[in-house]
Amino acid sequence: MARQNYQDKLTELEEDVLYMSEVVLERLRMAMDALERKNEELAWEVIDGDDEINRMYLDLEQDCIDLLALQQPVASDLRFIAATFKIITDLERIGDLATNIGEYTLQANHDVFPEVDVQEIGTITRDMVEEAMDAYAREDADECHEIAAADDEIDALCERASETVVRDLIERELEETDEKDVERLLQDVSRLLLTIRDLERVGDHAVNICARTLYMVENDDELIY
Repeated sequence: MARQNYQDKLTELEEDVLYMSEVVLERLRMAMDALERKNEELAWEVIDGDDEINRMYLDLEQDCIDLLALQQPVASDLRFIAATFKIITDLERIGDLATNIGEYTLQANHDVFPEVDVQEIGTITRDMVEEAMDAYAREDADECHEIAAADDEIDALCERASETVVRDLIERELEETDEKDVERLLQDVSRLLLTIRDLERVGDHAVNICARTLYMVENDDELIY
């Protein structure tokens, strides 16, 4: 592979990864929209679209392997390929989490604990991923540190939301007398807690992307550990 062609392949890989991130972010937005509106058709669109994300991941994984195998990359190119290999894994996992939220939409019976704003949490975590990919594209080490620091905020927000759900459930003392009503309530509470957990994980994947970008740009593994 000629050197110029090799550099073109590296550029193409970056462009394809950024496109994958756009698809994943759109699916996450759709999943949160479906959850808010209880829109089953939109939820199914997210669920059925997961195969597309998986195919993108496998294609990009093979591209990374080919680039490593066809020409010995210099140190900076090697870090770029290695970081990209890990980043597409985080993007694929975010796609899986969007699918989870789509499935929760199909299973939800009714709104519980409206004081818990999962849409706000979803917006913050989605923005984190978008900013992390922007840092990857611009090779911005400073932004990587800022996003990683902001993860503490989303962790605290998710913790408060989960505590609100559990506290309110205890205070209700399961006043419903009908056993089926109690079971439905507990199922909805469980799904709400799982949604909060999955959104927190989206934020974690954003930090992972920043960690790999920082390694790529400055050979700094500070955020990896």
